[in-house]
Amino acid sequence: MTKLVSASQAVSRIPDDAVVTVSSSSALGCPDLVLEAIGQRFQAEGHPRNITTLHPIAAGDMYGVKGMEHLAQDGLLSRVLAGSYPSGPSSLEMPEIWKMIVEDRVAAYNVPSGILYDMHREAAARRPGVLTQVGLDTFVDPVREGCAMNARGADAPIVARAEFDGQTWLHFPNIVPNVCIMRATTADEFGNLTYEHEGAYLGGLEQAICVRNHGGLVIAQVKRVTAAGSLRPHDVRVPGHLVDLIVEDPLQKQTTETPYDPAISGQVMRPWDSFSLAEHGVEKVIARRAALELRKGMSANLGFGISAMVPRILLEEGHPQAVTWAIEQGAVGGVPLTGFAFGCASNAHAYVPSPQQFIYFQGGGFDMSFLSFLEVDVEGNVNVSKLGKKPYLTAGCGGFVDITARAKKIVFSGWFEAGAKIDLGSDGIKVTAPGKFTKMVDQVEHVTFSGRRARETGQDVLYVTERCVICLTEGGLVATEIMPGIDPKRDIVDASGGRISVAENAKLMPGTLFAEGPMGMTP
Repeated sequence: MTKLVSASQAVSRIPDDAVVTVSSSSALGCPDLVLEAIGQRFQAEGHPRNITTLHPIAAGDMYGVKGMEHLAQDGLLSRVLAGSYPSGPSSLEMPEIWKMIVEDRVAAYNVPSGILYDMHREAAARRPGVLTQVGLDTFVDPVREGCAMNARGADAPIVARAEFDGQTWLHFPNIVPNVCIMRATTADEFGNLTYEHEGAYLGGLEQAICVRNHGGLVIAQVKRVTAAGSLRPHDVRVPGHLVDLIVEDPLQKQTTETPYDPAISGQVMRPWDSFSLAEHGVEKVIARRAALELRKGMSANLGFGISAMVPRILLEEGHPQAVTWAIEQGAVGGVPLTGFAFGCASNAHAYVPSPQQFIYFQGGGFDMSFLSFLEVDVEGNVNVSKLGKKPYLTAGCGGFVDITARAKKIVFSGWFEAGAKIDLGSDGIKVTAPGKFTKMVDQVEHVTFSGRRARETGQDVLYVTERCVICLTEGGLVATEIMPGIDPKRDIVDASGGRISVAENAKLMPGTLFAEGPMGMTP
């Protein structure tokens, strides 16, 4: 019997009350045609009902690939656990999935991406759930929110504290999926899958193994189908004995607004001068100062926001390969991309499946991480995962909590104030009008990173802003470097409400940060 079926035929086999795991990272690898078919079947038949969905990274976005938005229907979706959710600017309408969350119409949880992959591995091997210290003293910890995003989530906890071997751990009991929906480029008639046009492998193999080990249904969406035996065995990333059904979608996009770019999937290498450089401005100055922490030969991770500009700083300085970048979607080396292609890289050295990449991150094997912040409090806690007034402006935690748990050094980048008027000159920065509010607060809305735990474990933590570099110390947050043109008392101490102090030996940052061309950096 052929494995090739239509999307509607494939989803007709999904039962009510199913636990469905989806391999995706926003639009990257998103099996959107199959997810759309689930939503259409529910509208026509009222089935499947009351499903739970697991998304280690977000499925879909707000820019044309709907992903989990197809499932955001009352009666269809009863519970969702996701590392991240579709996000975008306030100029766009709030996605339906976010409306369901804030209106308490679905039990919703934001679970670190690496932990969600761990949950699949443990359930696959029939071990008793995940035991981890990732997330202690953050919103993941049940002493805070326990990953819950709303009251319905809080009423059905998914994590508990446990004492083991004299230490405190977090225990996530198994949530066993019985349907897996994934995506690849090519399937042969046996169901063997290759990923030659994909920008990442993500976690499809682990998710499929978990479902297969529990007798469930594995659906693979692909761009094309080829004859049995025509795929090179070394190219097959998911073997056909794990795959039940194949759905063909010749129009599936590589990622948002990208039908296909061979540089994203590593089939060609781009000349280094073909990459755009960071636009000159205050955020570039912040990224430049962050980049000064790098040394040649380091391996480093980076996240979204200002921190994503750091590789472009190295490009402009003529050192594109001085540092090996590793991102959670799996690319190692090359240049991580920005904008709609975030999560992809060009000129990568290798592509690692996301679950293995997260093992590397959770164990702190890399030298440094560059991340951004929404707000920082007096304890050094960082929030990137929650904005109560407009929640869909942030995607949630993603891999942030996994990455920061044991990172040796973390460089957070962001604005000191929101909405301040800033003049950027050739010799410094001047604040000409104060902002609407400071990003340096008494208590962050959501603890995505714990400053207290960082101090306990000896992590080296910096916060780089347009006004100063702040160090996390036992005595609090201390500005150790001042941006030229900044008045330390007015623009730092007073602007933060006294939450940031200035070190007596604070030094000026180098004037080369303001250069229109390369600043002469040698990592």
